[in-house]
Formats: sequence, structure tokens, C-alpha cells
Amino acid sequence: MGRQARCGALGVTAVALVAAVACGGSTAGNAEPSPAAGTTTSGSSTATTAAPTSVPVGPTSAGGVPNCGTDELRGSLGPAEGAAGSVYVPLVLTNVGGRTCELRGFPGVSYVAGADGHQVGPAAAMSGPRGGEVVLRPGAAATAQLQLVNVANFDAGTCRPTPVRGLRVYPPGDTASLFVERAGIGCAGAPPGDQLSVQTLTPA
Repeated sequence: MGRQARCGALGVTAVALVAAVACGGSTAGNAEPSPAAGTTTSGSSTATTAAPTSVPVGPTSAGGVPNCGTDELRGSLGPAEGAAGSVYVPLVLTNVGGRTCELRGFPGVSYVAGADGHQVGPAAAMSGPRGGEVVLRPGAAATAQLQLVNVANFDAGTCRPTPVRGLRVYPPGDTASLFVERAGIGCAGAPPGDQLSVQTLTPA
């Protein structure tokens, strides 16, 4: 092979190598790493809010209605009803924002105390099945029935009765919380039964 022919062949080979390197910048099968999700631990002596402000999650229904963020909601309690050894009271979450949004499922609820708002005892147990989406126009509300057990029913040594200021409430799908005032007594220990239980949210 003459010198000119060899140079031409080397040129073709070099072009092929450059093209191969250029195409190798993206490799199939290597997914982008997902951002770490905030977590909340219930049932401990303290609770940590994973984010200082609410971060609304994506749509939770086929209709594409966005989830209600904590900063769009106001928490309150409805009229209480007594029963044997417990008090039942509706937890009300009202849409105070300017858009229609939705909630689905169980709010996270726990007793809090002190100026630092530390958690007292285990968080509320979920009671019953999870309900469907509750669409809230501005000004509308959803409710979840709470059962607050009279902690005097538990052994004091196990319960460790402790005064509480109210309730920390995590709306479904959010890592920021609301505070709902309700003075009472909770168990700082681990009683043999649930001191709090919560049902799924339903339209008010």
C-alpha cells in the first residue's frame, strides 16, 4: 500500500474513533440519583419537622388536583363528645389558601409540650381504612375523627402522665406541621394501648 493510501486509511480510523468517543457521553441504564426524602419518626420522645416550610407534593388524583400544603391549611378542633374512657373530637383542616387542592388519608397527630414543642409519647395510631381524595375549594374543610384516651386508665408508672399543650398535626403528603392548641394530659412513656388514634379524612 502506498504512503497516500495508508494515510487515507488512518484518517478514516481516526474519524471513527472520535465519533465513538463523542457518542459515549451518555450510558443507558444509569438513572439520575433521586434527592433524599425527609422522614419523620413517630412514637419517640421528640419529633423533628423535616422541612421548615411546607413542600406540596404532586397531584394525588386522576383529575390532577394538587395536594394541599401545610401553609394552605388551618387546623382546629370541633366539639368533643365523651365516651367510656375516651373523648372523641373532630380534627378540622380548612383550606385558607387561594386555590383548590386536595387531601387524602390520615394526618399524623401527636401530643406536644413545653416551649420547644417536644413530642409526648407515641403518635396517633391509624384507625380504619384509608379514604379517597377530599377536594377542598378555598374555605372548605376536611375532618378526621380523633380518639383521645383518658390516660388515667393506664398504669401511671408505665404511662408517666405529662401535661401537654396541644397537638402537632402533619397533613397527609407534607413534612411541615400545624399546631392545634388543646391542653390536657398525655403519656410520656409507652402505655399498653393507644393514647391517640385518628381516622381518615372526610369532607366536613
